[in-house]
Amino acid sequence: MKSLLSIIISIFVISQICFSQEVIELKNSASNKVIIRLMFRNGSISDPAGKEGLTDITASMIGSGGSTEYTYSQIQDMLYPMAASYGASVDKEVTTFYFQVPAVFLNDFYSIVKGVFLTPAFAESDFERIKSNQQNYVDQVIRASSDEEYSKKALEDFLFRGTRYQHMTAGKSDGVKAITLDDVKNHYKNYFTKNNLLIGIAGNYTDDFLNTLKSDLQKLPDTKPVLPGKIIPSEPKGINVEIIEKEGSFGSAIFMGFPMDITRSNDEFAALMVANSYLGEHRKSYGVLYNKLRETRSMNYGDYSYIEWYPAGGGNMLPPSGAPRSTNYFSMWIRPVQIAKQLKAQYSELSGINIGHAHFAIRMAIRELDNLVTNGMTKKAFEDTRQFLQSYIKLYIQRPSDQLGYLMDANFYGRKDYIADMEKLLAKLTLNDVNKAIKKYWQIKNMDITIVTDVTEAEPLAKSLQENLPSPMTYSNLVKSGQPKDVLAEDDVVANYKLNINSVKIVKNEDTFK
Repeated sequence: MKSLLSIIISIFVISQICFSQEVIELKNSASNKVIIRLMFRNGSISDPAGKEGLTDITASMIGSGGSTEYTYSQIQDMLYPMAASYGASVDKEVTTFYFQVPAVFLNDFYSIVKGVFLTPAFAESDFERIKSNQQNYVDQVIRASSDEEYSKKALEDFLFRGTRYQHMTAGKSDGVKAITLDDVKNHYKNYFTKNNLLIGIAGNYTDDFLNTLKSDLQKLPDTKPVLPGKIIPSEPKGINVEIIEKEGSFGSAIFMGFPMDITRSNDEFAALMVANSYLGEHRKSYGVLYNKLRETRSMNYGDYSYIEWYPAGGGNMLPPSGAPRSTNYFSMWIRPVQIAKQLKAQYSELSGINIGHAHFAIRMAIRELDNLVTNGMTKKAFEDTRQFLQSYIKLYIQRPSDQLGYLMDANFYGRKDYIADMEKLLAKLTLNDVNKAIKKYWQIKNMDITIVTDVTEAEPLAKSLQENLPSPMTYSNLVKSGQPKDVLAEDDVVANYKLNINSVKIVKNEDTFK
């Protein structure tokens, strides 16, 4: 008889190596729609060196291209009356295709889109359109559309430099340029195969339809993909800062973090969920970071912390599914704070300042993390935060598509139901469990920081950080007159809080993601 350990190891190996014909179902005969998700263990880490962005382009050729029977435009015209949709998303380790249709149109919908998936046209016109859009994103859009998203992608480039996690899922500039249509066809054949597929289906469908779907997906290529092993990043030595100087930035967008050897597969993750929620739950106003930086000092729009990658944080209020990762990191997101140029233009009393609020904000965020590592959470803070999370995590799976996505992500981590598991773990969690996990996984001495800021701010900010110069909080006279004495006293302490700075580098805007 197998030991429990050998069974667990077998389950882990199966989930890590092969999804072949495994199906996760959420059948509901009362539903008026059907949702299908196809998850492939093929993310951007499978991009060949020099062809970074290949997985993304290949997925887009399926999700935004035609079939051998219909052009993409024809398919969109046919699907519009059905109110049906489909598309693709690529993360570091998985690519997910999603299909949604009212149940009454399921058969008509499926007869159209199965061609997209099983017999994609790989038309030259689709390829040129998709590649052009992707090249534009890597070269222009990521730098121009959102400094916040820019700083987050730049941090991943910094943290994982020299590994397959480094480049954006959209790729590198030179990598996208080098991709050919033949590359796409070969990548589809070698990686989008029946041997690394997890099928998910929810809603009002019949057993016959599911059997048809499974049978059709057996027609995918039979190649056994050679998948990269777990990515192990280098640990930062000291605090290392890269300042991206950009003409016309309206503030300093800051993202900082360090590798962390824990994922959802580990039961201690529940303890870190509590600590993280207390420190800075995404888009919530009760976190310590939000309270200190936004509420008390009106420095920016919000300040949050994360114990795993959070896709499209600027747009999502709740963590979406579809981005499971075996390599993880802790991070803090300081939404743009004002630069000296802005403050001087607004307030004559600040005409003599050299830098804006970035150095102070970084110091305050790291000091609050330091306080949590050193002192832990209080009993009341623990109880309140745990109670909040026990209700809040249920919101992650309000819709059937979210339920299905979270179950599929759970499979990646070797779990059956992540949300149900976390509910049980949170229920039995103790304050001691949380404070032990904080000390085990969090620290303040070694991390990487990326800052996207204006060209006028880059040099003085770099000097201030490198030399650990005092960074007093700068208020207008009116605001300062209304601040309590204890806040001003804390400001003085934060302004002189020493950071373990190792290196500070200024990077030109045009030199990122090459």
